[in-house]
Amino acid sequence: MSPAVLTFAFDPVLRLSDAASVRLETIELAAILLVGLLLAARIGRLTPAVGPYVPAPGLRPDDLIFIAIGAVPGALFGGRLGYVLDHLDYYRANPGSILDFSQGALGLTLAVPLGVLTATIIARLIGAPVARWMHAAALPLLFVLAAGKLATVLGGSGQGTASDLAWATSYAGPGPWGSLAPAVPSHPAQVYEALLIVVAIGLLIVLSRLDVVARRDGGALFLALGLWAAARFVVAFTWRDPVVIGALRIDQVLSILLVCLSLMGLFERSRAPARASGRSSAELELEPAE
Repeated sequence: MSPAVLTFAFDPVLRLSDAASVRLETIELAAILLVGLLLAARIGRLTPAVGPYVPAPGLRPDDLIFIAIGAVPGALFGGRLGYVLDHLDYYRANPGSILDFSQGALGLTLAVPLGVLTATIIARLIGAPVARWMHAAALPLLFVLAAGKLATVLGGSGQGTASDLAWATSYAGPGPWGSLAPAVPSHPAQVYEALLIVVAIGLLIVLSRLDVVARRDGGALFLALGLWAAARFVVAFTWRDPVVIGALRIDQVLSILLVCLSLMGLFERSRAPARASGRSSAELELEPAE
């Protein structure tokens, strides 16, 4: 196997003192989350009410703080559940480790939709316009997912299967790196996924002309989730995870389910105007479609 063209040999840890250190990947992820929240707040302020009846002001940025916090428990539960399903044989033999977050990691495929679910619950509890926030969050969510994948390059996480392609990457030095056998030239699967999510962002912008997305009642988020799941399904063919059904890995099976869920959500959103057609304009003014 020929050596990788891209070999990373930097120190992935920033040493603040003899007793304190932080990974570069963590710093970049924190900055990406901050930018994503600011972008969501900006889009939210520019997102008017659904329909032509009430020229309501944009969304309240302070609601975004509670919504973002509300996403955390769902993301943690979904992330752990996805990781356990991906390593089911181990956790069947060691069920006591399922809730031990110091062992193993978190997966994204279930973390994102379940995080959205608990964020939606919190938004309803605080009386925030859920559908408009779903619309405002679609583009920032894809941005965070794309940039977050690129950030994992700094920690050596997410490397794919071994490869002798010209753009294969490897990691030298003590690390610690986030992938097993980091020195082996491998597919930069994390970069593949980031690039495909960028394509998904472009598709989301193009498809925003569709009525189901342009109405600002949540269709954009269902579309974003479906495009992201499709991107993960494609990239997962280069992952190191074991196959479970035919040539598919567990995350690919979950991605298919998420695509189906997104299509169902888009279909439900497309029927919203028909359900509201019999209602008076006064009702629509007081209660926009959520």
